[in-house]
Amino acid sequence: MKYRIKKLTAAVLGAVFLLTTVPAVSVAAAEQEQRAVWISTVYRADYPKAQNDVAAQKAEYIQKLDAAKKLGMNTAVVQVRPKGDALYASELNPWSAVLTGTQGKYPGFDPMEFMIEETHKRGMEFHAWMNPYRITTSGTDLAALAPNHPARKHPDWVLTYKNAMYFNPAKEEVKQYIVDSVAEVVKKYDVDAIHFDDYFYPSNYPLSKGEGKDGAEANQRRNNVNDLIERIHKEIKRIKPKVEFGISPMGIWKNKSSDPNGSDTKGAEGYYSVYGDAVTWVKNGWVDYIVPQIYWEPGHKSADYETLVKWWNNIVDGTNVDLYIGQGIYRDPVASQIAKELQINEKYQNVDGSFYFSLRDLLENRQGAATAIQKYYAEKDKGNSAEKPQVPIKPELPPIVPPSLPVKPETLPKPQAPQKGNRQAYGGRANLTVDGKPKEIDIYLIDDYSYFKLRDIAYAVSGTKKQFTTVWIEKEAAIHLQTGVPYEAKGIEGKKETGKNALAIPSTANLFVDGKAKGALAYTINDYTYFKLRDIGKLVDFHVTWDEKTATIGIDTTKGYEK
Repeated sequence: MKYRIKKLTAAVLGAVFLLTTVPAVSVAAAEQEQRAVWISTVYRADYPKAQNDVAAQKAEYIQKLDAAKKLGMNTAVVQVRPKGDALYASELNPWSAVLTGTQGKYPGFDPMEFMIEETHKRGMEFHAWMNPYRITTSGTDLAALAPNHPARKHPDWVLTYKNAMYFNPAKEEVKQYIVDSVAEVVKKYDVDAIHFDDYFYPSNYPLSKGEGKDGAEANQRRNNVNDLIERIHKEIKRIKPKVEFGISPMGIWKNKSSDPNGSDTKGAEGYYSVYGDAVTWVKNGWVDYIVPQIYWEPGHKSADYETLVKWWNNIVDGTNVDLYIGQGIYRDPVASQIAKELQINEKYQNVDGSFYFSLRDLLENRQGAATAIQKYYAEKDKGNSAEKPQVPIKPELPPIVPPSLPVKPETLPKPQAPQKGNRQAYGGRANLTVDGKPKEIDIYLIDDYSYFKLRDIAYAVSGTKKQFTTVWIEKEAAIHLQTGVPYEAKGIEGKKETGKNALAIPSTANLFVDGKAKGALAYTINDYTYFKLRDIGKLVDFHVTWDEKTATIGIDTTKGYEK
């Protein structure tokens, strides 16, 4: 099953519709973008938690696959050959130690056969992720490997670097062994694609004395990798033309400082650090798709996200290679801005989807990323994104709304006249209940209206149906509020801090709720942002009450917002 229509010119598409009527549902299905998640098995990072337990391993995969699909994923990219071993029945590679704790030990079933069946049952693609050269992540003792491990049987195939072992990419025997390993999977299993990541030569593997990064030895290393990539692509197409071959290279090919054709960035370059020439693979059609790992956030000083998306969009232009973006949601700055990154992707016509690294970060909802991704796809699938969404801009604040929760203690001094928009804020403690349970919380009175610290409210409603978290992004000068995500306490919430009056400064922060720009009147007091409770209730959709007799403010998370 394929999710994309290969790139067609407007003229060709027009001709198709003139000659035949294509059912709208079929076209929509074919055009669906790639929404993939990497499932890492090295270190058992994403899978499997259990060892020597067939039932537990099967149940875990099903549970995690169902959770990923619920969040909008349509492709599982499973690491089935992490270290020259296998999560499948192989005549060339030993069983992986992640399954049983012992490399070479039969796990009691064929995990990849099972995973493919369950993935396809759910209408999802299965990409077999194979690391070509890695033998160990740590350790150089060949005797520690399974007796049938190719590296143990052929020690002359091995190179060592920084206390780890790798298959030597320069060896013809190694090239053929890797091609044969791929061919075995394509022949025996109903995979939709073979997938390589960004590990080629060991990172920054030293050159001989006197050799430069563009010299003969460096170029030969790139040729060694290129030869393998070309041969694997040809072998896959010879066996099963429908099976795709994709690679996820480092996000930066070359910096402009190294090559005028490179990106305007200053990060590590895949062309030099691991000898991966991704541009050559694309231009020669040796891959069906490319997934650059653009693991940075918009505005990053060395590798701006959109700068790289645009650069890769131009690289695949005019080719038959699909472009997907590798989204590094394992990094907090990326996870907290994932909706913005997806909106940026929409601006570039050659971007056909995303791969998320990795499953654990998605399922743990790091910085609200899963919530944002799920909502983004849900809105898009409703047709709300027929036109490419714009990157959120700074919202204009709406007119001040009628009073919310007026509190007028007789003992309060009369507010001073504002100076350049600033206000006098009077501190105290508010009687507050959340679903009937009392909470004591800081409050400031500004112009007779009550204002609450956003973090305090997030903390107060955490664990309810209307829970949310809040993240401050310095470079955007923005507050990102993600609904449905439990708030992680910092130890400062609910503490008595407002006994003294203070200066309230109108907040200039941008506000985004689940990635969408919102406007609400807010003030900065002692470096914290304070909002009217009813405004927070409107943003998060909970009900606010006021009991005049007891002077108690109530939050009811079982009901939606009411004016």
